[in-house]
Order: sequence, then structure tokens, then C-alpha cells
Amino acid sequence: MALLPIAEAQARLLALAGRMPVERVPLAEAVGRWVAEPIAARRTQPESDLSAMDGYAIRFADLPGPWRVIGESAAGNGFDGTVAAGEAVRIFTGAPLPAGADSVLVQEEANRDGDALHLAGEGPRHVGRNTRRRGLDFFQNDVLIAPGERLTPARIALAAIAGHADIAVRRKVRVAIAATGDELVPPGEPVGPAQLPESNRMMLAAQFADLPVDIVDLGILPDDLVTLTNAFATVDADLLVTSGGASVGDHDLVRPALEAAGATIDFWRIALRPGKPMMAGRRGDMVVLGLPGNPVSVFVTALLFAKPMVAHLAGAANPFPTPRLVLLGEDLPANGPRTDYIRAVTLDGRVHPAAIQDSSMLRTLARSTCLIIREPHAAAANAFELVEILDIA
Repeated sequence: MALLPIAEAQARLLALAGRMPVERVPLAEAVGRWVAEPIAARRTQPESDLSAMDGYAIRFADLPGPWRVIGESAAGNGFDGTVAAGEAVRIFTGAPLPAGADSVLVQEEANRDGDALHLAGEGPRHVGRNTRRRGLDFFQNDVLIAPGERLTPARIALAAIAGHADIAVRRKVRVAIAATGDELVPPGEPVGPAQLPESNRMMLAAQFADLPVDIVDLGILPDDLVTLTNAFATVDADLLVTSGGASVGDHDLVRPALEAAGATIDFWRIALRPGKPMMAGRRGDMVVLGLPGNPVSVFVTALLFAKPMVAHLAGAANPFPTPRLVLLGEDLPANGPRTDYIRAVTLDGRVHPAAIQDSSMLRTLARSTCLIIREPHAAAANAFELVEILDIA
């Protein structure tokens, strides 16, 4: 069976399911979610001309003064009158610019004696200096945030100042996580000679932590076809992610259990190192992802497939991680027929691959800050060449 290229596998994975239903949530609960409907401004910001500095509101045509101070304008408490020729109003940052005034003389360039005001510097260099004009940020009905954009803290603030108290987003994704294998025991419990502490569920949950998910922990499932089938047939989730049992050995029962539970496998085995024995399909409306068992393979396949699938379901316009170019710190050999994701660290503007790349070595992964991407059949690369990386820390 030919191995499926990564880009094709990613496209086929996203095609397995559409977006989650839309719901409205308060702004305080919307951070990290993806916008489902355009967010348009319900007001203009600022709604009037404002001062950008502490000083005096004046008419530019009256320079170089002098002026008579006729009042004060503060944020939330503006001056109701009109500034006429030779007049000025004491003004503070964020306060509305009085009618008639068109510029602000900063207080460092002003000399005031009672109500008499004189120029003590260069003064504003042009009309409108040291002011923020109405609509400088946006006007009412401007579309500020498009569907598919993520609600970062700055976008939350933008939505709030635009007049929104709640936002239309996609429902959180229910993600079921299961580890499979008779050799696995929960972390912290005694480990026998043929056993191993289970780590993949914890790692997957941590990888999903910054996404809008509700985790369903199916625990550690034994290498038993009936037990696996029952678990997969009864789970209520939008996405089922398993680790282990996805290869072709006698004890690799995830695929037959999924099929016995009513799942259809769309693809299996991809041109990826680490992580070749990965499968994807559907059981009803639920997407299923069978990841390998080795921890590094789980991490990489989750980064490239599981996390993007969650982001896609949650409404992301661009769910996949974005690589960047960095100078290589040392030579790399030519690559084989699979796309290789090499654990590495960035130091002094260059990237350095780890010496050993075994897919069971969590210590190397934990020390890594990025993955070097090596395309299939890539030629040998020399130090100081540009290579693509994915940041992971």
C-alpha cells in the first residue's frame, strides 16, 4: 500500500466533518474561540475628536498666541462651549476636543499665568496635531473580525469597545482520548517488568489545552477486541483520538475494533516520520483518529492532524501550524521517502537537530523547541542553509 502524502492526508481529514454548531457566549468566555459570524462595529471609535495629550485645545490659526483659558475638558466630562479666536481650553488625554478647536498645544510648550496662556515652545506643527480624529480606529458598521479568526485578547478588547457583550462562536469540541495496550499502567502506579507508565493521554490533553474542547477521558483500554469495540461504539464525542494499536501486529486491534464499532476508515499509513501508522475515519458523525503508540509519534501526529482537526471543527479558517525559515546550525544528511520532523532546538538564530531521533525518547522531545521539516527525498543540507521549522515551545 502506497503511503499517503501529508498534505493529502490533512485535506482528507478535514473533509470528514464540517464545523460545530453556532452558539453565542459572553465575551469573558470567548477567548480562544473562533468567530462564527462577522463582528461589525456597533459604534464609531472614537465617537468624537479627542485629545491625544495633556495640554490646551486651541485653534491652529491663532498661533503663536497668546490665548485666554476659558474652561476645561476632561475624559467623560467635556467642555460645552465653543473656542473662539484667541481662546483656549485646558484639556486632558482622552477628553473630547471642544467645538471650534482643531489642535492641542502640549502642556510642556505652554506657559500659563492665571487665565493667560503663552507659547513656550514650537507649538503644534499642523492642524490636528496631538488629536485623535473621530473614527480613527473604526466607524460604525465596519467589519472588525471575520469568521474563522480566533478571538485573541486584543480581539476580545476590540469586540468590547465596538459595543459587543457576546459573540457568535462554534460550540466546543468534545474530544475523547483513549490509550490502548496491556503493558500500560496509570502514572505513579507500580510498574512491572513488562509494563510502562502511560503518558500519551496526558500529553494529548495538554496539547489540546489551548483549544476550545471538552475532554472525555476513556482511560487505558486493554488489547481486547470486545472491550475496544464496546468503548468505541458507545463513546459520545465529536472526535475520538486513540494512541497505540494502530499498526499491523497481532495485538494491534484498534482498526478492527473501530470497524466492528461501525467506523469507516478513510485512510491509513502516511508518508511521515515519526507517525507512519496513523489512521483516520468516521463513525457516524464522529471523526476517529488512530495515532501510533510511541510518544514522539503521538506528539507529531497530534500537532499535524489532531489539533488542526479540532481547530477546523471549532471554526478556524487556517487550522494548520505555520512553519518559518531558520538558518541550519549544522549539516543534515539527505532524507528518505517520508517527510521527516526532526526534534531540534533554536540557539543564537540557528536550529540544531538532536543527536538521537528515536520516537520513544520523551526526554529529547521535552528539550526540543521546534521540529525541522525535511521533505521527502530532500538533498543533504549544509550548515547556514535555510530550513523550515515548526515551533513547539
